[in-house]
Amino acid sequence: MALVLVLAFGAFCGFYLLLSVVPLYASASGVVSAGLSTGALMLATVAIEPAVPRLAARLGYRAVLALGVVLLGAPAFALTLSPAMPLVLAVALARGAGLGIVVVVAVALVAELAAPERRGEALGLYGIAVGVPPIAALPLGVWLSAEIGYGPLFVAGALLPLVTLPAVLGLPSRRPPVPSRSDSGPAGLLRPTLIFGATTFAAGVFVTFLPLAVPPEARPVAAVALLVQSAVTPLARWVAGRFGDRFGSGRLLIPSVLLAAIGTAATVVLDRPVAVIAGMAVFGVGFGMAQNVTLAVMFDRVPEAAFGRVSVLWNIAYDAGLGAGAVGFGLVVGGTGYPVAFAATAALLFAALLPAWRDQRKGQLR
Repeated sequence: MALVLVLAFGAFCGFYLLLSVVPLYASASGVVSAGLSTGALMLATVAIEPAVPRLAARLGYRAVLALGVVLLGAPAFALTLSPAMPLVLAVALARGAGLGIVVVVAVALVAELAAPERRGEALGLYGIAVGVPPIAALPLGVWLSAEIGYGPLFVAGALLPLVTLPAVLGLPSRRPPVPSRSDSGPAGLLRPTLIFGATTFAAGVFVTFLPLAVPPEARPVAAVALLVQSAVTPLARWVAGRFGDRFGSGRLLIPSVLLAAIGTAATVVLDRPVAVIAGMAVFGVGFGMAQNVTLAVMFDRVPEAAFGRVSVLWNIAYDAGLGAGAVGFGLVVGGTGYPVAFAATAALLFAALLPAWRDQRKGQLR
C-alpha cells in the first residue's frame, strides 16, 4: 500500500503541476485551444481506461504501471520545443493515456489490499496521496509559469512521475484475472457514476478556466482559490471515508453534491475575491466527499472480481467529466461570459441532486 501511495503521489505531482499551465500555454491560440488541451488529455485517458484491466491481466501490475508512469511523464519534455497546437495536443494525448493506466490500476490495487470494513478509510488515504499534489502543484504551476517560464516547468512536470519508477518494483507481480462480462456486478452503478461525473465537470471548468476568468492582475486570487480547494478536498475525502465505514457511505452523497453546487454558485461573483475563494473552499469539501462516497458505494455493490471494472467506470466519470467541463465551458463562455457560464455549471450540479435523491429513496445507498 505504501508503494502504491508513493507512486500515485509522484505521478499526480507531475500531472497537477502542468494541468492549469498547459491551457495557459495553449491560450496564445485562443480560449478554445485552452479547453482543447485539457479535453485532449482527458479524451485519451477515458479512451484507454476500459482496456487497462485486460492489459493488466496480460502483462501484470508492474509492467502496466511502469508504462503508465513513462507515458505520463516523458512526453512533457516535448512541450519545451513549441507551443504549436498539434504538438500540444499530441503530448496531451500521450500523457492522458499514461494517466488512465495509472489511476485504474492504483485504485483497483487499493481496493484489493484493504480489508472490506476499512475500505472507505483506505480509499481516503489514497485520496490524500493524490490530493496533496494539487495543494501545492496546481497553484504552484500557475505561479511558476510567470516566474521561471514554461520551459523549466515542463521539464519538472516530466521528471516528477519518472522518479517514482523504482517503486513499481515492489508492487505485487501477479496478474489479475481476465475480466469477463459476468463480473460486471449489479446494475446500481449508473446513478453514482453520473452524479460523480457532474462534480468532475465542474472541477474541469475550474482548473482550466479560473486562472483565465479573473483579470490578469487578479491571477493570484485564482492561485489562492485553487490552493484552498486542493487543500480541503483530500481532507474531506478522508473524513468521508471514515464516516462511511461506520455509518454508511451513501448518507453523504446528497450533502456532497449540494456543497459542490453551492460552492460553484459562489464563483459567479468574480470581482469579489472573498466570494471566489470561499466558493472554491465549499466546492472542495463537496468534491472530496463525492470522490470517496461514490467510489465506496460502487465497490460495495460488486464482487471483488469486478473491482477493476468499478475502477474503470469511476475513473471514466472523473476524467470524462474533467474533459467535458474544459471543452464544453470553452465552447460556451465565448458567447455568454464567465459569470453566466459559471452559473450554468452550478445549475448542472443542482440538477444532479435529483438522481442522488432517487437513488437514496430506493434504498440502494447504504
